[in-house]
Amino acid sequence: MADTFSLQKVLETFRSCLSENKEVYIKYYIEGWKELVCFMNSLGSVFSFISKDVVSKVQILENFLKSENESHYVTVQSMVKYELENDLVDLTKRANHPESGCRTLLRLHRALRWLELFLDSLRTSTADSKTSTMCSDAYNESLAHHHPWLIRKAVGVAFCALPGRDTFFEVMNAGDQEQVVALLGESLPLISEVYQITEDLYAKNNLLELP
Repeated sequence: MADTFSLQKVLETFRSCLSENKEVYIKYYIEGWKELVCFMNSLGSVFSFISKDVVSKVQILENFLKSENESHYVTVQSMVKYELENDLVDLTKRANHPESGCRTLLRLHRALRWLELFLDSLRTSTADSKTSTMCSDAYNESLAHHHPWLIRKAVGVAFCALPGRDTFFEVMNAGDQEQVVALLGESLPLISEVYQITEDLYAKNNLLELP
């Protein structure tokens, strides 16, 4: 994982994510996530419950990209087609393929929605906006639906320890607040498009609730 977070790098990786016919390249999706993990880690341990899980999921997908079946894992679309056609996805309970590409990416997909919502709140926030509230609202709208009560409770406590808005803008490493806001304005539509294409693909194939 990268040491220093770069919002510019996020922009570049998610821009590279989509092919001309709007397929999502897994390689660049992973690269984008590595940057986002770096963003979370740069804020201390408060996001570690999510970043640790993301790192393990990224590793699983990287292993697929290095496997003898790598040609089937070039895009999210080719992965879904390959795994479904070959019965490599546990559709009702985790049994034979607990770490299928489809399930692994779904976990990243859900977390991406949370980060997208949170970063968009930061982009539109004002000096008196509370980061803990923005983060909680984004979490409750996305990841919370997939977490048991105990985790939701722990997360709520963790978010109370979030640094202020200025600290978030600083760790973006993209200049002053105006420049950060402008770069977020460029990056978020790309992240949103990658998210929506994946969401639609998973919905079409009834994969949004994989166990």
